Amino acid sequence: MPQSREIRLAARPTGEPVLSDFRLAVAELPDAPGAGQILVRNTWMSVDPYMRGRMDDVPSYIPPFELGAPLEGGAIGEVVASGAPEVPVGATVSHFAGWREYAVLDAAAVTVVDTGIAPASAYLGPLGTTGLTAYAALTRTAPVEKGDVVFVSAAAGAVGSVAGQVARALGASRVIGSAGGPEKTKKLLDTFGYDAAIDYRQGGLAEQLAEAAPDGIDVYLDNVGGDHLQAAIGALRPQARVAMVGAISTYNATTPAPGPDNLFHAAKQEATLRGMLVTSHLDLFPEWIGEAVRLRGEGLLRTEETVVDGIEQAPEAFLGVLRGANTGKMLVRLDGEAK
Repeated sequence: MPQSREIRLAARPTGEPVLSDFRLAVAELPDAPGAGQILVRNTWMSVDPYMRGRMDDVPSYIPPFELGAPLEGGAIGEVVASGAPEVPVGATVSHFAGWREYAVLDAAAVTVVDTGIAPASAYLGPLGTTGLTAYAALTRTAPVEKGDVVFVSAAAGAVGSVAGQVARALGASRVIGSAGGPEKTKKLLDTFGYDAAIDYRQGGLAEQLAEAAPDGIDVYLDNVGGDHLQAAIGALRPQARVAMVGAISTYNATTPAPGPDNLFHAAKQEATLRGMLVTSHLDLFPEWIGEAVRLRGEGLLRTEETVVDGIEQAPEAFLGVLRGANTGKMLVRLDGEAK
């Protein structure tokens, strides 16, 4: 019986995860998929900040990972055996059974993707849920209007690097991003089309934002929470909109993180702070993919990937995302063969 390597959750972390919380294991594969099923050889998998929450055994919008079981997440792969005529051998598919080299899946659980319009890996980044997150946040949750000043935190990450360019395409007059370190802030300006870049590691976040947006901001896409949310609230203009997409600054906290102490400023400005889950906006996928392909073709959507090779390196890649080691989308390239 063929075998495949996978990463399993060995322990639930306290605070920041460590490599011993993960275990590389070998799983047996069936000789052939059953009726209505396919066998996929994964070629790319995604690691994302939200996965940290699933490592805790607490109620959330998505079930926690099971101890001793393989983790899961977005992946792209090639169909190598099929019991489903509608998904033939050789098709490239996206699915949610990542963190493993091979997956047996029901045909209904995969989406065939068109690698003629974009590379396969793009369907985990700009053409995947990270790109959709940026688009839905800025068209539905905190819609950008022509002439708006927009602020994006974690702007060099998978969502943020797309969000600034989406804001520009929607008519923003000025787009400001925050990132950690001079290399990333330069990337915001030179590659991702931001007008101003804030290096949060330099401190004085509110002061830097005030300098970049002296008249305040109309839209804030929050990937960080904490001090970024506090600074953004302090800069809100009347009828401003905030999309609360992530709070990576709090994910490893062992005690409740303090909230912003200036929320009444949002009330005075009649601002809207609204949470967002990308799973509530999957109906936008066809619209976003069409828009993303157009923007890419016109040179108005530039993206980057940070790539780590091998299933055994997936835990390190995940820890890197939590520490801000990536520019653009963090991906793990898988090229293992069943043994």
